[in-house]
Amino acid sequence: MNWTYRRISKHSRVPAFALTIFTLFVLTAGAVPPLQAQTELSGIPAPAVAHNTWTSGAPVPTAMFEPAVGVLASHIYVVGGEGSGGPISDTQIYSPATNTWSTGVSLPTALNGGMGAVVKNILYVIGGSTDGSGTQTNAVWAYSSKTKKWSGKAAMPTARQDAAIVVEKNIIYVVGGYNHAAGGYLTTVESYNPATNVWTEEAPLLLAKGEIVAGLVGTTIVVPDGYTGSEFTGDNEGYNAATNTWTSLKSDPTARNSVCGGTIGSLMYAAGGADSLQQPALNVMESFKLSKNTWTTLAPMPQAALAPGAAVYKKQLYCFGGWTAVGGSVLNNVQIYQP
Repeated sequence: MNWTYRRISKHSRVPAFALTIFTLFVLTAGAVPPLQAQTELSGIPAPAVAHNTWTSGAPVPTAMFEPAVGVLASHIYVVGGEGSGGPISDTQIYSPATNTWSTGVSLPTALNGGMGAVVKNILYVIGGSTDGSGTQTNAVWAYSSKTKKWSGKAAMPTARQDAAIVVEKNIIYVVGGYNHAAGGYLTTVESYNPATNVWTEEAPLLLAKGEIVAGLVGTTIVVPDGYTGSEFTGDNEGYNAATNTWTSLKSDPTARNSVCGGTIGSLMYAAGGADSLQQPALNVMESFKLSKNTWTTLAPMPQAALAPGAAVYKKQLYCFGGWTAVGGSVLNNVQIYQP
């Protein structure tokens, strides 16, 4: 970042004691960023944020799609996923502050389509597939950035991949998904309490679907889009954990699956995905406002992507990698959306 400073001319009529105070302030205010100090002293406003725009981050070292993702200790962990040769166990760690990648401790097993969530500084990776799509797992792995170790937790009752996952009041909810042995796409909803290491069955989805995302808007878990096994759907449902009930919401105008999504403030965002098994991925970006039950079209993704990893960090949506189409090229780009 380039910093600019205002010079004090030798001809400026500034009292000596004022210069002394200013000098002492600069020398002792090491914790104040130069731009912030400049802004405070000069009254110059900070640069305006460019809203409804996309930018790029440093490429992911190992290209993949369908990873489990979670924000832990100001870093974004991109875990597992499927590369060009099948599921991987890599833990790739992105620092938004420095726009750099580092390598973390690998998962105990290669995994794609797993779900990532963070509760009290512990990253949980739940479910997924160990061979691409045919064999789903119910394993639960927990990672601590302090110990830098993975440990196993109580298994999820229903093995699955490509489910939605969201945290509400420190409880993890796993919604829908796919289980080959159980006959396909699921309505199953189960919650996990990390404090007690106990799973509980909850009210099912109104429509069986997988390859979905979820976000928390206020106290409502919003679950748009997905694939039913026979069609791509814009089906949108809201879950109230307090009453354990689902409500049908306004469908996404773009029926699709495997989007990059998450909530920022009062809006649920959905980017990319696919609406066909034969066509390329989409670059459509939309937001859903729960209070008005309406969808809005926003700036499209620069690179269309199917099944990228997704995370929300400091009010920005991050999309990691993905597919250009079903069976297409595997991406390693990082696309960042500023609402």
